[in-house]
Amino acid sequence: MSNPLLQHHTLPPFSAIQPEHIQPAIEQLLETNRQRIHALLASQPEPTWDNLMAQIEQWDDELAQAWSPVGHLNSTMNSDELRDAYNACLPLLSQYSTEMGQNRALFDAYQAVRDSDAFAQLSAAQQTAIEHALRDFRLAGVDLEDDKKQRFGDIKQRLSELTSKFGENVLDATHAWSQHITDEAELAGLPDSAKGLLAQLAQQKGKDGWLITLDFPSYMPIMSYADNRDLRQQVYTAFVTRASDQGPNAGEFDNSAIMNEILDLRLELAQLLGFASYAEYSVATKMADSADEVMTFLNDLATRSKPQAAREFAELQQFASDELGLPTLEPWDVTYAAEKLRQQRYALSQEDIRPYLPVDRTIAGMFEVVSRLFGVRFEEQQQFDSYHPDVRFFHVLKDGEQIAAFYLDLYAREKKRGGAWMDDCRIRRQTANGLQLPVAYLVCNFTPAVGDQPALLTHDELTTLFHEFGHGIHHMLTQVDVAAVSGINGVAWDAVELPSQFLENWCYEPEALAFISGHYQTGEPLPQALLDKLLAAKNFQSGMMMMRQLEFALFDFRLHNEYRDQQRVDITELLQQVREQVSVVPVADFNRFQHGFSHIFAGGYAAGYYSYKWAEVLSADAYSRFEEDGIFNTATGALFRDTVLANGGSRAAAELFTAFRGRKPSVEPLLRHSGITGEEAA
Repeated sequence: MSNPLLQHHTLPPFSAIQPEHIQPAIEQLLETNRQRIHALLASQPEPTWDNLMAQIEQWDDELAQAWSPVGHLNSTMNSDELRDAYNACLPLLSQYSTEMGQNRALFDAYQAVRDSDAFAQLSAAQQTAIEHALRDFRLAGVDLEDDKKQRFGDIKQRLSELTSKFGENVLDATHAWSQHITDEAELAGLPDSAKGLLAQLAQQKGKDGWLITLDFPSYMPIMSYADNRDLRQQVYTAFVTRASDQGPNAGEFDNSAIMNEILDLRLELAQLLGFASYAEYSVATKMADSADEVMTFLNDLATRSKPQAAREFAELQQFASDELGLPTLEPWDVTYAAEKLRQQRYALSQEDIRPYLPVDRTIAGMFEVVSRLFGVRFEEQQQFDSYHPDVRFFHVLKDGEQIAAFYLDLYAREKKRGGAWMDDCRIRRQTANGLQLPVAYLVCNFTPAVGDQPALLTHDELTTLFHEFGHGIHHMLTQVDVAAVSGINGVAWDAVELPSQFLENWCYEPEALAFISGHYQTGEPLPQALLDKLLAAKNFQSGMMMMRQLEFALFDFRLHNEYRDQQRVDITELLQQVREQVSVVPVADFNRFQHGFSHIFAGGYAAGYYSYKWAEVLSADAYSRFEEDGIFNTATGALFRDTVLANGGSRAAAELFTAFRGRKPSVEPLLRHSGITGEEAA
């Protein structure tokens, strides 16, 4: 029987993919590509874009089309068999990637195209793709001596195994703990929607009563609403000690040794290439010019935001003591007390808004926002090859023509990793058979429908949906036909969050909320009174939120910048130092946040978590142009589409931002949107 992963498909053949297909298909493709590239280099008298780059792009895309659904299923439908097959391929892919990156003949061929007279005739996207490729050859060790090349490859391979294992440990630790509740009194304070979900989770496991898990839709309501302080402490402890040496599953999925080995190897990798730290290596491909510039940026934001954060926390302590009888605010009390204070101050709970955000209405509303801004529309497709009944599939149309498509996978379930993300399934590129359209995966972990009630979102979940869709439109509205710089490809990592954070702004606009929201029973949009409260509460504890993000960013960047030969910094100690500088909220001694920090130990954000704040400066400033011109101004929307979104990674992010805004970015709109005011912010 032929292997479905080796056939050419416009879309992944999910229903036909079996774990046993994966490794043979990847091995075969890698071997075929090696032979093709060897033959190509042997036969080329004079390399050109058409006879070299276009060929390699085609072969890379065949590999990506086979691997993309495997990686996606590993994240969304994890199983032991799939995990084993996925992990078996990681070293093979890593080895291949290193081989190609260090292939001197290939590098020389690219360099020859760069040095040729024909280079000037290439499109801007083609030129950028070549410049990026030459940079990436150097960052893959093409200039190293043979023994160092070998070591570089070994490190890359080991890192791919370690980062995968880190993520698996977090997933396994998350699912290893649960709490079965049989007495409803223990769940006092929880809204009906949360209790309904916990009852549904228990039912699915063949139990009566309620089942609390560490998945976010279960964890967050306990921390926000449970009056039972012991229960909050228990759930909090299990959550913040996942995959560590502490807590109820201490040592079972411990990431401690993995983190240290990852840091050792990242440092060695950076040093092989002549960088003093992994942070310096990371910044080499980013919008920020240097590690110092990143540290200055983060410290400046911290200095300007901390006084307000400290005031907010002092208010919370006072409130908890006076109103809740909690003279000492423990870490497991903070979210609970904050929710109570929000309700007292604004008479608003996330639960009040939930009935007005049924999932179908919010999706239709989001489509309407994007249609008005960028002149595209969306059509749901009922017939498509799926991997789970919850998944939906849409076409994106412009002027009646299909220009892209995406999968939408919204709900939390077992064997699906937590969080929300967008990933590319297909890249827009010119092929021998015409234009290949971009396709995206959009994944969230929302609370599913409970009983007869449709899935209802909180406002926080709404902004998450818009955030991921912002990444999606960046990928899908590209006009670039060169894969390496099409959509999100080739975009500097610290600028890639610009479209996602930018789109979140419409979740707070009354004009947009009028059609994004609609009561699931009556269809009535969010009432003015609730809307006023939502807008008033928008910057509730924004100083504390800012410091929390800066804590993560500073920890990540300092860790990768200061972890050097002379000073192998202690991870826990460094996190403690960062918290002393920026945190205003208490942290339990047993908290092992770092052991579950998948963004930097299992994702692409190592020495790059600062990108969220960096890009937020860009997104707030870009949005301020819409505040000036009108939030649905079609000319401004078209300009954003045609500069920032259409160009993908084909032009430098700073250049695209300036083309849209007419000037360099300013930090002031971010502080204003975050409600961070006062002399110290000036």
